[in-house]
Formats: sequence, C-alpha cells, structure tokens
Amino acid sequence: MAAEKALALVVRGTDWSETSRITTLFTREFGKVRALAKGGRRLKSNFDVAFDLLSVCRIVFLRKASGGLDLLTEARMEERFPILRENLSALYAGYYIAELLADGTQDYDPHPGLFETAIGTLRGLGETGADPHAHVTTFELVWLRELGYSPRLDACAGCGARLLSEGVERVTFSPSSGGALCPLCGPSALDRRGVSLEGFAALRELTAALETDRPTMRSIPPGVSGELRQILGQTVSFVLGRRPRLLGYVDGR
Repeated sequence: MAAEKALALVVRGTDWSETSRITTLFTREFGKVRALAKGGRRLKSNFDVAFDLLSVCRIVFLRKASGGLDLLTEARMEERFPILRENLSALYAGYYIAELLADGTQDYDPHPGLFETAIGTLRGLGETGADPHAHVTTFELVWLRELGYSPRLDACAGCGARLLSEGVERVTFSPSSGGALCPLCGPSALDRRGVSLEGFAALRELTAALETDRPTMRSIPPGVSGELRQILGQTVSFVLGRRPRLLGYVDGR
C-alpha cells in the first residue's frame, strides 16, 4: 500500500483503545477520511497532535483497499483556532461546521473548495467582531452547492414559472421542492415556508455572489438574518436527513 499525504481538518474523534484512536478527517486532497491512529493516545508517538476537534494537520496514511478504516501513520500540526475557545457562539459554529463535514459528505469525495471555505470560516470566526450567523450562513450555502443542492431562486423550482409578480408580498420556499415556489405550486409543498421579499432578495444576492466570487463570508442585513437562518437550517436538515445536533446551539433555539 502506497502512503498518501494530505492536509486535513479533524472533524470527529473516538477513543479506540488505551493507546489508539479513530479519527475522522476532512482532507483537501481526498475528501473525508476515517482512519485508525495506532498509538495516537500515547504522549510520545508519530503524532504531535492530540486530534483535537477543528485542528488542521498534515497527515500520512495508508489507504485500505477493503473499505475498512485507513491507517494513519503520521500527523503534524499545522493550525489551531484557540480563539474559538474564548467565544462560545463561535465555538458552536465551528462544531456545527465539523458536523456537516463529518456527516454530510461521502468518504473519498474530494471538495477542495469546501475544504478551503471551512478553513476560511474557522479563521473568520476568530476575528474580532465576527458574526457567527453570517459565517455559518455562507458556509451552508457553499456546502449545499458542493453537494449539488443549491436552491433554485431564479424561477419556480416546481414548474419554472416567474416567482415575483405585482401584489406578491412573500415568496414560498420549500427544501423538498428544491427552492422557491410560485403561488400555484407553493400550497402543495408540506414543508413550505414564507419568506419576505427582503429576505428572499438577500438570499438570492448572497447565492449569486458566492457563485462568482471566491467563497468568503458575505455581510447579511440584520433585519433578515433570522429568516435566512430558518430557511437554511431547514434546508440543511432536509439534505442531511435529520436536524443537525449543533444547529440549535448555533441559532439559539
């Protein structure tokens, strides 16, 4: 077996024995990797990283052909985000990102853009005055796009008709339908949610900006932040097949 090298973010870890540990890593080169670190809990080993959640490290591992756990042979610390430990809201946001990467991606399905966005988001969360909700919202939109679930916002996701017409004050949004719905299709969606025109415009502008620019945190008007959090929390839950455990901590509900 040839040794593989990668830059990885630790998104989950479980003790395997008194000396070994199973760790889930989201790598830039290979996507999600689940590996056994034999001796990873020893004070003196080939691992100078304790596999703390949200640590960035350079790893060397042997890929198992049978589909079992890979064997991690080396890990060297590259970056930590200690400032997150000083801000509970930022820490919850970081843990939420780790949950989406661990549970919402497939093994060996690389997404370099998503990896870079995750690292950039964690760095941004540690900045003075950072808005965790804005950072999380931006990350969720990139996560949805990378997985192929970007909501349709230019026309009705059901029939392709125009969404906005004279007299319309709210737009219907449905995760199971794939995005926004026109007045005719909206009532049939069981998971429909009404969105103000201001909130819908902000969501459309944010999505369009992330499609053209390098994915970085975008500002969100304070008046519609709550709406966007509800819409994207519902959409992420639909894609994941369950409500993320950390979502309530991020949104405070």
